[in-house]
Amino acid sequence: MSSSNRKQVILGAYLGGVNHHTAWWDPAAGSQIDFSSFEHTARTAERGRFDFFFLAEGLILRERAGQIFDQDIIGRPDTFTVLASIAAVTEHLGLAGTINATFNEPYELARQFASLDHLSGGRAAWNVVTSFDAFTGQNFRRGGFLHRDDRYVRAEETVNAVRALWDSWAADDIVADKESGQFLARPDAGAFAIRGQQFDIEGRFTVPRSPQGRPVLLQAGVSPQGRAFAAANADAIFSPYGKLPEAADFYRDIKARAVAAGRQPGDIKILPSASFVLGDTEAEAIEKYHDVRNQQVTGQTALILLEQIWNRDLSAFDPDGPVPDVEPDPEAPPIIQGRAFVHQDRFATVKKLREVAEAKQLTLREVVIDQFERGPLVGTPEQVAQQIDDFVQNDGSDGFILGSHLVPTGLDEFVDRVVPLLQERGALRTEYDGSTLRDNLGLPDLRNANRVAADA
Repeated sequence: MSSSNRKQVILGAYLGGVNHHTAWWDPAAGSQIDFSSFEHTARTAERGRFDFFFLAEGLILRERAGQIFDQDIIGRPDTFTVLASIAAVTEHLGLAGTINATFNEPYELARQFASLDHLSGGRAAWNVVTSFDAFTGQNFRRGGFLHRDDRYVRAEETVNAVRALWDSWAADDIVADKESGQFLARPDAGAFAIRGQQFDIEGRFTVPRSPQGRPVLLQAGVSPQGRAFAAANADAIFSPYGKLPEAADFYRDIKARAVAAGRQPGDIKILPSASFVLGDTEAEAIEKYHDVRNQQVTGQTALILLEQIWNRDLSAFDPDGPVPDVEPDPEAPPIIQGRAFVHQDRFATVKKLREVAEAKQLTLREVVIDQFERGPLVGTPEQVAQQIDDFVQNDGSDGFILGSHLVPTGLDEFVDRVVPLLQERGALRTEYDGSTLRDNLGLPDLRNANRVAADA
């Protein structure tokens, strides 16, 4: 494939809070809350011509059996504050924040993201997530009110309402009055009235059309309901699949769902997350990867990760022994609180873990290491560049969200050693193509979209 015909690799930089993926014990590790860490990662990503910087969100401190996770005491700073600060020290990098659609109101969400889009010159993105559990909800006025089956109902109404607010202004709704020399708004600019199961609101939206028309929408969904919601609404979706061919199956499914929803295949981008470990030789990279992985998944970490699946106290089991022989207890109160549960079927997951452990002769800790890693890219810079390029060109994804085990300097090595190789392949820009995040992602230009009707 010639460089001119290559798909351009989309790259996002991820900086998470303290968790078992983060090598907090490394002498080179820095803070996960100081602004200097966010700034360094963002500046490094922009130097590497990444598309955006991504922040996850934690609305409550996680617990195990009623006790706060030690890793969580570092705290979780507010997403909008961090992204607004990063906007001031970057010029091109997209700013993507995870904000919950369950516990936030459409007017507030629309105003915050539109404001971020204006002050950044069109670089804002919203990762739409939902929450149904009363544990998280106890921090909010409506804690625990939402049934799990209704979370996408509220999410869809929230997204539609936010879009209606963004679209309540057209690009030409602010006009210059020649007689007074002042700028005036057209009579219907910003007017909205939204009626639905979740919302009954009306008024005037205070923020004119944003620089990219609408902030970019990101979403993650694996269940049929989640896939349908993402394919109809999202500009990009986080894929849980880092290996072919299942990644290509997911890619085709989401693109087909998007077309069925009246969109073009290129209107939605597929982006799995990945970590990376580099070495001067393949053997060195593999050895380094095994060292990091074994330190990340301690015996205690392995037990906690399995407790979320089993929903039982597994502290009596030896991490260096076999996989627990007891069955999950889905009816018991959750032993792990505040962590996203991504396994659709506890019993099927346990069955798979036992089969893998038996087939590979793995201990409890070893099977967790084998099954819970985030699709690492391991090898020399040349090998990692080829892995990324091959995966994207074969429609496993449109790019990757990259995170490092070392905060905040881990991304430096990737930018210094892998990015130039991707650029040589013609798979990654050498300069930014446009002025907004939509421009750089190759998404539809909505800057001149018409104002929608006041009722939504």
